[in-house]
Amino acid sequence: MKKYKMIIEGMTCTKCEEHVTQALESVQARDVQVNFKKGQAEFLLSEKVEITKAKQAVNEANYKTLDMEEMTTQESGNREFDYIVIGSGGAAFSSAIEAVKHGTKVAMIERGTVGGTCVNIGCVPSKTLLRASEVNSAARKNPFIGLQTSAEKVDLASLVNQKDELVTNLRNKKYVDLIDDYGFELIKGEAKFINENTIEVGNMKLTANRFLIATGASPAVPTISGIETIDYLTSTTLLELREIPKRLTVIGAGYIGVELGQLFHNLGSEVTLIQRSSRLFKEYDPEISEAFTKSLTEQGIRVITSAKYEKLEQQGTVKKVYLEVDGNSHVVESDQLLIAAGRTPNTISLNLHKANVEIGESGEIVIDNYSKTTNKKVYAAGDVTLGPQFVYVASYQGRVAAGNAIGGRNDKLDLAVVPGVTFSSPAVATVGLTEQQAIKQGYEVISSVLPIEAVPRVQVNHETTGVFKLVVDAKTRKLLGGHIVAENAGDVIYAVTLAVKFGLTIENLKDTLTPYLTMAEGVKLAALTFDKDVSQLSCCAG
Repeated sequence: MKKYKMIIEGMTCTKCEEHVTQALESVQARDVQVNFKKGQAEFLLSEKVEITKAKQAVNEANYKTLDMEEMTTQESGNREFDYIVIGSGGAAFSSAIEAVKHGTKVAMIERGTVGGTCVNIGCVPSKTLLRASEVNSAARKNPFIGLQTSAEKVDLASLVNQKDELVTNLRNKKYVDLIDDYGFELIKGEAKFINENTIEVGNMKLTANRFLIATGASPAVPTISGIETIDYLTSTTLLELREIPKRLTVIGAGYIGVELGQLFHNLGSEVTLIQRSSRLFKEYDPEISEAFTKSLTEQGIRVITSAKYEKLEQQGTVKKVYLEVDGNSHVVESDQLLIAAGRTPNTISLNLHKANVEIGESGEIVIDNYSKTTNKKVYAAGDVTLGPQFVYVASYQGRVAAGNAIGGRNDKLDLAVVPGVTFSSPAVATVGLTEQQAIKQGYEVISSVLPIEAVPRVQVNHETTGVFKLVVDAKTRKLLGGHIVAENAGDVIYAVTLAVKFGLTIENLKDTLTPYLTMAEGVKLAALTFDKDVSQLSCCAG
């Protein structure tokens, strides 16, 4: 294989990048990286393919090739770095950027698409399609008398194309373009450890003083009889569908399953969520689970809990899930089946035993409070450690790891107060301890549960299913946790996070002015609930 750089005239947007990529791939080019801002493309091409064919393919796509040069491919030899980052997602980039600040020579290894899960197949694509689905749902049905709205048939292919353009644009702006800006080196290929301070990528051997493993996680596949015979979808492949299924069954009703299930419900699918546990979001307090489940069922989503999977079966295009629920047998049929049963760390191909890096029972990399593995030269961050699986946590871990590994720091990871959001409608947002967790930790607990209808904003919106719950230390009256089911709960939870992190009391919340007719007012009302009946108050949470 030879590596080429092609200078191209006529590219104006991320869509142009896709067109050029497709043109080059049509002549068997590999590892194609196109940047419309720089007006260039880099790619590998077999020596058996004449370079003129690549030029011709780009020209036939209505772009003009101005120049071409052969690049050094670095496919063999030994190289040394100060810091090698394996992976290219949020944790990896945060760590590489931090390491560069210390004047170190940094390499980043990526076997697939730069950017990791969040921008490519996770947060960004799912949230933009969720928003589109909410708009469609609101158009089909709204609570306001006299307001006539409707929605035509959804063109999912166009939505997916728009999603893909957004993903490409953000991937370039927030990831690819930063490589040159910060001056670290991207090496494409799969990394395998061959000893404690050396990895192999293709025919290259790379050594470093320190490493970061930030390879993320992939959709887990549960052990269910017949699953190997089913054409199932994962959170990745579901977002590539071009047609809306009439019926969608979701195995696993955690935040990924709930978000994607509701997304397709709002686009017009008949959705069934299936969960092994006795209630959704079993790790949260019952009030949160109950309010959220009520909302989903009111919307028309079928929720099955306490399910035992007997087998899966496919007849033609119809997928069948055989269940036992409370001693009774059930069969759920659908056109598409989504497996959303958690995530598995991407560690199998790394040869971690060669580096003396310990992994846990679920394949996760074991780290200490400083993000260090059992090999003092190797650190790990992000989903590969099976910590809180949020990109902002991964980014934080990556930054701390680089500071400790390269910057001479000795900072502990502080994940005591991590907010989490499920981007459903209504959203679920939590931070800090649940009531049960606080009791287990020895606190004397008091709590308030505020029905959502007590918040004036939801009365105005005509949305009356949800809840606010605050968990408080009875002795100090400091806030230990806050949990919300409401529209815009994700925007509200940051204020609660600050209150938990900095030990604010009920009185602090009660005495702070809160804008009227905002969802954030629910936090203050929940605080007032500890001492008075808020239904007897006038407006403005007085």
